[in-house]
This record gives sequence, C-alpha cells and structure tokens, in this order.
Amino acid sequence: MSAGTLVIDTEACKGCELCIAACPPGVLLMTADEVNTRGHRYPLLLPGCIACNACTAICPDFVFQVYRYDRPAEAAR
Repeated sequence: MSAGTLVIDTEACKGCELCIAACPPGVLLMTADEVNTRGHRYPLLLPGCIACNACTAICPDFVFQVYRYDRPAEAAR
C-alpha cells in the first residue's frame, strides 16, 4: 500500500544519493544508466511511498514534491 507519491525534478538532481539512505520504506532507487541533461543519475520511485517527507528534508536541491493520498492506494504489482 502506498500512502502517497512523489514528483521528482530529475533535471535539478545532482545525484548525491542522500535521499536513498533517508527513505524509511526504501522505495527510492538511483537510475543505473540513465542520467539527466547535466550528466547525473537521479532517483526513481518504487511502489510503497508512505509520504513521510524524509526525502524532502534531506535533499539539498529541493527536487521532491510529496503528496499524501486521502486513502492508501494499492501498490501496482
């Protein structure tokens, strides 16, 4: 179940990976080969976001917008 979701500004990301370690449910994953126009890898969101805002709190570049669902949504399988 996902309690929320994120919008990630992948172009603003500089690939520091702080968000990956800060995410309690572990639903952020850095791209393997994809990079933004500045040449940096960026995070992808997997199902299971709890909308805790840990990513926004740690990100020095403010690339995350967190949205909480009114009712938890079933994760895609």
